[in-house]
Amino acid sequence: MDKLSVMHAFRRIVERGSFARAAEDLGVSPALLSREIKLLEESLGSSLLTRTTRSMSVTDAGRVYYDEAINILDAVRNVETHIREGAGAVRGHLKVNASSSFGQTVIAPILPRFLEKYPDLKLTLSLDDRVVDMVEGGFDLSIRIRAVMPDSALVARKVGTMRQRIFASPDYLEDVGGPEAPEEIPDHRVVGFLLADHLTTWELHGPEGMRTIELDPPVRVGNSLVLRDLLVAGHGIGTLPDFVSAEAEARGDLVRVLPEWELPSPEIFAVTASRLGMDAKVTAFLEHLRAALNR
Repeated sequence: MDKLSVMHAFRRIVERGSFARAAEDLGVSPALLSREIKLLEESLGSSLLTRTTRSMSVTDAGRVYYDEAINILDAVRNVETHIREGAGAVRGHLKVNASSSFGQTVIAPILPRFLEKYPDLKLTLSLDDRVVDMVEGGFDLSIRIRAVMPDSALVARKVGTMRQRIFASPDYLEDVGGPEAPEEIPDHRVVGFLLADHLTTWELHGPEGMRTIELDPPVRVGNSLVLRDLLVAGHGIGTLPDFVSAEAEARGDLVRVLPEWELPSPEIFAVTASRLGMDAKVTAFLEHLRAALNR
């Protein structure tokens, strides 16, 4: 027995003063309505209505049930109305997870304008260079950079593409000289990204096809911002994503090594725990992020 439906039917019977009129309003037969009310009374162990062939009246227990039913049904209707009206509103608490480097270089600069645009929104931004459990962490959205997202219950949407190139500082190149070909890279001091798929193997694509370079980086770090700073300080050569290298390259602090060669371009994915995760606040954040990435 659907208690809310029966509760609604009982309310209609009392307000209409008749099984027949209530049944007509609800689009069911009086006999079905009568059976439903009888089952309700049996489940409660109390008579709610007194019925004769000519009249119907509400018992004391029925009056109590009717009053409480009104409160419950009105509360349910108010909740549903609130949810429907708020479905397109950007409010609530948005919890986002991203890597430290992406969060600091891409997300942090766009947050002030985003928060100004949506003042009713609460935001938690968690930065973690390792993949987190979205469900356990309670995140609405996670930004992940991968060549391919593995199959899982998570829903991934592509929001951009990242370029991955080789860099060194002008001082390092002046002191040591740069490699003239991919095969010369292992002769240099390489700073590796500890969490990357290409820590010890670089698959470089260039004018002569693909070259696979095996490496044993003497320095390995788990944060690409630290890697960038080491390269700027002249500690060797290494690969950086464009969102980390752009400013340093523009200032002349870093120079591209073997500029015709680069690693495969991974995708930037926005990941939600399910398609239901794409509510108004998540959609608004992704639109803001896409606009920043496509400038």
